[in-house]
Amino acid sequence: MTNKQAILEKARAYVFQELNGEVSGHDWWHIHRVTNLARTIAQKEGADLFICELAALLHDLADGKLNETEAIGLQKVQTWLAINGLETQDQDHIMDIIEHLSFKGGNQTQTVSTLEGQVVQDADRLDALGAIGIARTMAYSGHTGRPIHDPAMQPREQLTLEEYRSGQDTAIMHFYEKLLKLKDRMNTTTAKELAQERHQFLETYLEQFYGKRPITRYLPIK
Repeated sequence: MTNKQAILEKARAYVFQELNGEVSGHDWWHIHRVTNLARTIAQKEGADLFICELAALLHDLADGKLNETEAIGLQKVQTWLAINGLETQDQDHIMDIIEHLSFKGGNQTQTVSTLEGQVVQDADRLDALGAIGIARTMAYSGHTGRPIHDPAMQPREQLTLEEYRSGQDTAIMHFYEKLLKLKDRMNTTTAKELAQERHQFLETYLEQFYGKRPITRYLPIK
C-alpha cells in the first residue's frame, strides 16, 4: 500500500467514525457517494485523483452545520491533514477546496480555484440533485423542524449566508433557492452531463407535488 493509499484508508475510517449515523443528510453515505462521483469526474476530466478523493472524503467535517462554527470545523480538518503527514502544498490545496466548496446561498464571491476543486464541488452538488437530493432535503427538513411546504412563504433571492441558514424557509422553497439552480452551476463537462437527468427528476417531482402544474414559477397549493 502506498503512502497515499494509506492516507485515504485512514480518512475513510476517520470520516466513517465521525459521520456514520448522522441524520441531517450529511452522513457517511453522502460522503461515500460524493467520493465515488468525484473519482469518476476526476478520471474523465484529468484531475488529480488523490486530491479529489481526499477532499471529497473530508469536506463535510468542516461544515458549519455539523460544528459549533465553520472555523472550528476547518481547524479539525487542518489538524488531521497535518497529523497524517500530508505535504504542505497538498494540505493547502485541500483546505482551499473545502473552504470554498459550499453553496452558502449561491452568492459567495470566492469560489473553488482549481480543477480538483471544481470536481469535488460538482460531485457534492450532484448529490443534491435527483432522487437522493430530494431525500436529503426532506431528511434535513425533518432534522431541523423545517416544514415541507407553506403556500404563504415565497422563495428568496440574493440571500446572505445568514438568511440562507436562518431556517426561515420550507423544503419546497429549498428547491427554488438551491436545487434547481445547480444544473447551470456545474463546472465540468462531465458533471453538466450527469446533472441533466437528475435535474429533470426534480422538475418531475415538483409537477407531481403541485398536481401536474408547470413549475416555471413558484405556485402554491390551493
